Amino acid sequence: MQSQCPWTPCKMPTPLSFKPLTFSTFSFSKQLLLHKKSIASISSTSRGIVSYPSLMASSPSVSTTQKDAFSTQNDSTRKTQQPLQVAKRLEKFKTTIFTQMSSLAIKYGAINLGQGFPNFDGPEFVKEAAIQAIKDGKNQYARGYGVPDLNSAIAERFKKDTGLVVDPDKEITVTSGCTEAIAATMLGLINPGDEVIVFAPFYDSYEATLSMAGAKIKGITLCPPAFSVPIDELKSAITKNTRAILINTPHNPTGKMFTREELSTIASLCIENDVLVFTDEVYDKLAFEADHISMASLPGMYERTVTLNSLGKTFSLTGWKIGWAIAPPHLTWGVRQAHSFLTFATSTPMQWAAAVALRAPESYYVELKRDYMAKKEILVEGLKAVGFKVFPSSGTYFVVVDHTPFGLENDIAFCEYLIKEVGVVAIPTSVFYLNQEDGKNLVRFTFCKDEETLKAAVERMKEKLKRK
Repeated sequence: MQSQCPWTPCKMPTPLSFKPLTFSTFSFSKQLLLHKKSIASISSTSRGIVSYPSLMASSPSVSTTQKDAFSTQNDSTRKTQQPLQVAKRLEKFKTTIFTQMSSLAIKYGAINLGQGFPNFDGPEFVKEAAIQAIKDGKNQYARGYGVPDLNSAIAERFKKDTGLVVDPDKEITVTSGCTEAIAATMLGLINPGDEVIVFAPFYDSYEATLSMAGAKIKGITLCPPAFSVPIDELKSAITKNTRAILINTPHNPTGKMFTREELSTIASLCIENDVLVFTDEVYDKLAFEADHISMASLPGMYERTVTLNSLGKTFSLTGWKIGWAIAPPHLTWGVRQAHSFLTFATSTPMQWAAAVALRAPESYYVELKRDYMAKKEILVEGLKAVGFKVFPSSGTYFVVVDHTPFGLENDIAFCEYLIKEVGVVAIPTSVFYLNQEDGKNLVRFTFCKDEETLKAAVERMKEKLKRK
């Protein structure tokens, strides 16, 4: 169920039963071949799961690689291909759009303003802390729910940001990135058939993990230019079967920050209807035009909120995959049960370094925001000069624009043209909607790149991209 945008044409989950693992006769050598070919064909990975055949046709195809890997050599001249196999709940999810775009960027020599990873490195003091932890022998399995020092550092940071005091051992679970925190939350607290409300456009991992949990997904569309929450529509969407509302603020892909009024209204609805809130706050330190408000800090909400966050965006260390979930003990139990059977534990030396990072002085965050505001200005002013309609972005390091002044039929066609003919990568936003028609006029750019890269991308667009 997905709302339409007018501007465009506390229960615990059912206990799990586990069966002994067995290995099939599928040979290890073929698995190794698949692994090697996948590494060779995919330049980078990302949080996300949506595939577009027209883009896949122009980029190194994962499915082709898999077919090659699964092919059986009958003789020296002939191979027999085996059909790809996937569980029905994941049939619609194929290669991430971010992987496809990054591959195309390499193929066409395009400047990648699509995938949300910095092209500059994280701070030296954090990297040195990781090196020291490795040298100090902190290289074996960590405690399942986090190295004690990191859990304490997360609790300290959370208190500074929200005023809330949490127990680092009972209410914080360290995960392998926020993506795993999201998955553990969905799988640990959602039962098959539970309704979960999401605000579209949304980070595409949400739909996949909710599908794996067997949830019924209800979409509420946020419409430009302000992407405000349609409160009456939200009220109508809540039923006796609604288990949770999923919020992302600051919001990917739009850069919207949920206002205090919006959050307070959502909080009241959750309390009134006994609904949980899962809130993804990975961009909380990239709030430019308003202060970030954590849902858990609102009256009556901590007891029904799981707060999800990570290290990567704030410290430009996306490859470390250090995330966490903060929740009261009765919700943490479900999150940890799922986490225990997803990854069990997260990289030990990186956790020690993450603890150092989170204790950085406030001056670090001030400088971070100042640097990103300068990058944002370069990109936003450049996009306006090129001829895009640019929508306001109050947080994250993303900007959403209307591409229709350039005459392409939809976001997919536009992004293909932009890569092949202009040499710049953007992300088609239809990947972020349940009803992809709602996003066909919008594309997303990122400004988490150095200033020279941003200026070069703008110059390419000024030179080669013409309004029609």
